[in-house]
Amino acid sequence: MTSDRIPRHLPRHLPRHPRTAVCAALTAAVVVSPVAGAGPASAAATAPRPVCVSHQPGLAGKLSKDIAAALRGRSGTIAISLRDHATDTRCTLRANQRFDSASVVKATVLGTLLWDAQRHHRPLTKSEQTLAKAMITKSDNASTSKLWKKLKASRVKAFLRAAGMDATVPGKNGYWGLTRITANDQERLLELITHPNTVLTDASRRYILSLMGKVIREQRWGTPAGAPGGVRIEVKNGWLERSTHGWRVHSIGAFTGGGHDYTLTVLTQDNRTMKAGVATIEAVARAVHKDLNPTAHAATVYAPTDRPREALPAVPKD
Repeated sequence: MTSDRIPRHLPRHLPRHPRTAVCAALTAAVVVSPVAGAGPASAAATAPRPVCVSHQPGLAGKLSKDIAAALRGRSGTIAISLRDHATDTRCTLRANQRFDSASVVKATVLGTLLWDAQRHHRPLTKSEQTLAKAMITKSDNASTSKLWKKLKASRVKAFLRAAGMDATVPGKNGYWGLTRITANDQERLLELITHPNTVLTDASRRYILSLMGKVIREQRWGTPAGAPGGVRIEVKNGWLERSTHGWRVHSIGAFTGGGHDYTLTVLTQDNRTMKAGVATIEAVARAVHKDLNPTAHAATVYAPTDRPREALPAVPKD
């Protein structure tokens, strides 16, 4: 067993293991070449290798290597944040870079709604429950806009402060799809949703997970790709196209039950097509699921839809 030192450039919040040797994958430049339809070549000149740490010997290096291999030949700008509680493993890549949220922010909107209801010691109204269900399970934009207007940016900001999502900036003028997010902040949200904490009650967490677990088939693409059979899949995705940075395509997922306890966030932009962004996310997801579940039978892993559909949030004209 080795005792590699954690590089100084690792994010401060990554776990340091004083009693157990840590296998750290150093950031290294991985030369990639663009693929047809994936995005501008300038965005893919070099891609840093993910930085991983783990309590399980050999896992960090394997994850870093396999994620880098999944990204090889793909352009676009990709950010990753992974946390596996079972093996005490973390991986990050550009995890503090901001991206336009697209519909991924809907999980934050629901978190804000429940947190605010908790503060006022009240249950959600039937109307709020209807809007929340449509917002998460079908990614309904009209429902999201109604909840965003009801909450106002001030309450969203208050929730972000309470949640420790300090790098997230709510979209202005009602454009919730232009909320600026980071992979690390999305992982922080997933952590709050999947584990007991003082921000969201257990009832609130169960409610969010229930809705994320009932997302319709057309929208269960992205991070679930390759998940082992028997695992509970909770997911929220989104995409958005603008004249700058092309297609933003994002996916956040939680994978729990049956001894599994990990979350994965993959954010992308500078994709020339939506399809290219989805393919990048699913390549990363398959590598992660395979390394965390090496004994999973190929016939039982989750196969996402090959015709993903997602709602495009309203944005101002470029």
